[in-house]
Amino acid sequence: MSAVVETASSLADRIIALEESSTLGMTKKARELAAQGHKVISLSVGEPDFKTPKHICEAAKQAIDEGYHGYSPVAGYADLRKAIADKFKNENNINWKAENIVVSTGAKHSLANVIQVLVNPGDEVVILAPYWVSYSEMVKLAEGKSVVIDGSFENNFKVTPDQLEAAITERTRIVMFASPNNPTGSVYSEAELRALAAVIAKHENVFVLADEIYEYINFTPQGHFSIGSIPEIHDRVITVNGVAKGYAMTGWRIGYIGAAKWIADGVEKLQGQVTSGTGSISQRAALAAISGPKDAAKEMCEAYERRRNLVVGLLKEIPGFKVNMPEGAFYAFPDISEYFGKSDGTTVIKDSDDFCTWLLNEAYVATVAGSGFGAPKCIRISTAASDENLVEACRRIKEAVAKLN
Repeated sequence: MSAVVETASSLADRIIALEESSTLGMTKKARELAAQGHKVISLSVGEPDFKTPKHICEAAKQAIDEGYHGYSPVAGYADLRKAIADKFKNENNINWKAENIVVSTGAKHSLANVIQVLVNPGDEVVILAPYWVSYSEMVKLAEGKSVVIDGSFENNFKVTPDQLEAAITERTRIVMFASPNNPTGSVYSEAELRALAAVIAKHENVFVLADEIYEYINFTPQGHFSIGSIPEIHDRVITVNGVAKGYAMTGWRIGYIGAAKWIADGVEKLQGQVTSGTGSISQRAALAAISGPKDAAKEMCEAYERRRNLVVGLLKEIPGFKVNMPEGAFYAFPDISEYFGKSDGTTVIKDSDDFCTWLLNEAYVATVAGSGFGAPKCIRISTAASDENLVEACRRIKEAVAKLN
């Protein structure tokens, strides 16, 4: 009896075609170098460096004591879904009921669910770039086709209505974007979103998948505006959010959608066959977060804004770096393409991937190449770190690139 040869080529085609997450890949490399004894400063992962607020943790402890130990409803506990619906109404001017809400295992899960539910093989998903690394891979898994529109550096990485109109075809199913944006930190204003919505309104078979996970990390005077609040397209907007970023709850894994009931029902049906309901204790913690005080979220946002100012100022002092001013989230996204083709005498920097790998090995600073975000001239730097580490990382970067000629 012959033995089965187990190789990567034996995997399903859909997995072979899937790209590794560039953010997680760089974080893995940074950990390997740190394990070897190097003093690595990791600015690659998109994770708050704050602890989950105490009242949320206490709610989780209480849930354990109260016996929330069994399976939860597939779409989430009824009181949590109602709290999310109330949040949408009170904070986003989006009128959904509890029946329009589905709670999932993180906002990433929520996004993947919606794409699987709405996209048929060959359907097109218009993605406003730069975009979060998983968007295009989620579309690939659904056998859809990503149509990427590039937001220019000169327009603060934002896409115009004319660009959107030109990208929509009879095969377009979804327009997908994040505001505040990961990786750029750009925020679409109310006027800009209304202009994009006017384009979408003309195409009645096109849906909007709005990723608002960074909603509470917004530095603009006008604050956050949700495209789902625009009446003309309200029923065709699926709003995705969660507790990971604003409440420093990445490990609790709670995301959610607000959508037309037939879409929510479809997501619930899919989730019932794949994961069932998400963690019971995490849901009780999320209820405390969403229905409780926002003081901690505001304090974290203020810290992120201060760090934004610090890092952008330091990056602008590095020759060859083009830096925009992020309006939200906790990233800087400099254009470093001036270094393409340059060398330290041993390594030639051909692209942003080379730059990030070289920078990690040369300066022990972990960043992420913009190629995975649809912006190959840039790198992403997380500002969710201490002031000390941010200053030291920028010093190392400046010192390292001075060796490139």
